[in-house]
Amino acid sequence: MIERIVPEAVVAVEAFGDARTDTWLFPEERAVIARAVDKRRREFTAARGCAHDAMAKLGVPAAPLLPGERGAPAWPAGVNGSITHCAGYHAAAVASAGEVAALGIDAEPHAPLPGGVLDAIALPGEAARLRNLSAADPSISWDRLLFSAKESVYKTWFPLTGRPLAFEGADLAFERDGTFTARILVPGVPAVLGPPLRGRWLVGAGLAMTAIAVPTPVPTPSPKETTHDGRR
Repeated sequence: MIERIVPEAVVAVEAFGDARTDTWLFPEERAVIARAVDKRRREFTAARGCAHDAMAKLGVPAAPLLPGERGAPAWPAGVNGSITHCAGYHAAAVASAGEVAALGIDAEPHAPLPGGVLDAIALPGEAARLRNLSAADPSISWDRLLFSAKESVYKTWFPLTGRPLAFEGADLAFERDGTFTARILVPGVPAVLGPPLRGRWLVGAGLAMTAIAVPTPVPTPSPKETTHDGRR
């Protein structure tokens, strides 16, 4: 499913259920979860299995993926990626840094958020737009999609800035065609992140998922590098 909402430059691998819990891990990865509870070990192992497969499909040599700052995976040089997992589902997406500057994916159970959570994560404008969307299509848990999309925004933002981003730090708007936009509301936004960020969403198989892939900017030749007829 996840491959349907990422661009061609991104390689995505997913697994349903506990199919990846026997995945081979590097010793360094096993050390990370040596004292973790069973649930954490299973999630970590399954998600790392997806990430290892995705990197292999991208042509990247095998390497341990260890948690970095704030728990985000530390990807090999030249690779940008994202991992997500929820009950019964694990996925990873990777791309060459030369093609994708930042990448964020997230999957959640497709069900309404617990009481009070929407009030904690939604800006007033977002809440109003969700009410309109719910009236137009009540089959979609738009509040859960908002939560997922804000997670994808954070996963895109943090590797580029090294700074946290609160839920109220981005204003999201969904379209029913499977797309959404996100305006970052805090200062110091890297130029590559907008405005605005653009993502895609999908609902199916009991899941709500979102993805953002920010293309790497193409360098613009300086005037000294280009002749009057456009030749270098």
